[in-house]
Amino acid sequence: MAMDDHYVIVTSWNILWFLLSVSSPLATVAGILTPEWLKGSIELERQATNQTQISDGMKIPSLGIINWCINIATYVNGKRELRCMYYGDSFDDIACGEWKACIIFLVIGTAILSVVVFMAFIGFCVQSIGRKSIFTIGGLIQAIGGLFLIVGLVLYPAGWGNERVERLCAKSFQTSGAFAINECSLGWAFYAALGGTIAAFLCSAIAIQAEKSTSSDKVQDQILVGKTCICLI
Repeated sequence: MAMDDHYVIVTSWNILWFLLSVSSPLATVAGILTPEWLKGSIELERQATNQTQISDGMKIPSLGIINWCINIATYVNGKRELRCMYYGDSFDDIACGEWKACIIFLVIGTAILSVVVFMAFIGFCVQSIGRKSIFTIGGLIQAIGGLFLIVGLVLYPAGWGNERVERLCAKSFQTSGAFAINECSLGWAFYAALGGTIAAFLCSAIAIQAEKSTSSDKVQDQILVGKTCICLI
């Protein structure tokens, strides 16, 4: 394939790489912004609100890494209102140092993955940067971004000893601590960030297959007959 020539090459593998490359940072952004990392216990909320019966529709407080949802003391239409809000106006208001580090690593990892979204998009018509395959470079970057996300996800439960988690998750005879979830459960936002992390490493592996598919013998045969727009799906 001549370096001065440009071809639009579409294969199943580079389409899959593009779609997963878009999905991975979107999942982590959704996780970071949503206060559903830790869900409180129905039983603890019943005790906190002095209710004698547990209602299936009871609104349960939750914690995120930058925001939280709590039942306030006022009533709206005769019911307690669950309000979601940021921890404060500055980064120093985050619950603990581990969560601050968690946010930093997650944001860096997501930013790294976002760069590859552009690379995956132009990868349909630009297959190399210099003499290096754009898929190989993109896959390597995604693996690095995934490592940052892993560190962030590990730092999150390491910060479960903070006061907010203790109030939400621990009974009177329990103590909060790193990796001790007590009566709480993991929310969907944590799993969204975890899914984005797994997708990052899947992208890194799929990038190798995308590179092979765009330089396969079938593609070369199409180029030899003069085609510049090649679709092998």
